[in-house]
Amino acid sequence: MLQTPATFRRLTGLTPVAFHRLLAEVTAAEQDARARRASRAGRQRRAGAGRKPALPLADRLLMLLVYYRTYVPHTFLAFLFGLDDSNVSRSSRRLEPLLAGTFRIPERKVELTPEDIRELFFDSTGRPAARPVRGQKRFYSGKKKRHTLKTQVVVARVRKRPGRGRQRRRVRVVAVSKTFPGSTHDKKVFDRSGVVIPAGATGYGDTAYLGTGLKTPRRKPRGGGLTPRQRAGNRLVGRKRVVVEHAIGKMKVWRAAAERWRNPRRRHTLVMKNVAGLHNRMFAD
Repeated sequence: MLQTPATFRRLTGLTPVAFHRLLAEVTAAEQDARARRASRAGRQRRAGAGRKPALPLADRLLMLLVYYRTYVPHTFLAFLFGLDDSNVSRSSRRLEPLLAGTFRIPERKVELTPEDIRELFFDSTGRPAARPVRGQKRFYSGKKKRHTLKTQVVVARVRKRPGRGRQRRRVRVVAVSKTFPGSTHDKKVFDRSGVVIPAGATGYGDTAYLGTGLKTPRRKPRGGGLTPRQRAGNRLVGRKRVVVEHAIGKMKVWRAAAERWRNPRRRHTLVMKNVAGLHNRMFAD
């Protein structure tokens, strides 16, 4: 598959070069994690003891990326990689935290380097989920007419690289909130997520973020209308913040971030952060 870069990118979301770069980072993270486990107090096993992975790290990483991209059942992945279903699940649970540590997508504090534009764009995205056994009302979205999970995504525009000529400014996901029940209003998600906007940065949101301190479109007053200047201001905010809609749409190229969630809810935030990291890598070049 590495010999056909176009097919590899369709199945994983990364080019072969980006995959090898990510593999090197995950390999280093796995070695550090193994060293910490071996040196922790009270450990009785010898270093290197215990069950060995059924696949090398490169194949396990490839399997996880294919899963994020296609969201096929574990049974299908087990057939493709010659494993048992339980091995697929065990491999994913061990590899996902290492991937998240590599991408370092925060929940609250937004880190911006000097090359970043000092504008942030906020929006929340919901995705279908199984009906919970308890607390069904909290997870039922009246807008979607079904049970959903909600995540807030924060996006920044990055300056184009020098010497590239005419080039669109790149978009990067800089924060992903923890998962909220689908009935939670966007403003409440913003308040509870506690995102720290760096000094000098301007945040933008849609009308659901009214009262948060972000720049939002002006809502038409009841029984009245907007002036031409106010409508022009709304268009300007809309043109700016559309980048977060585009970023969320590109994140949902990975089907694990778009289709009905069928894993434990406690894993949802981790998967969304990993997908955000993959989005940043995919559109970095």
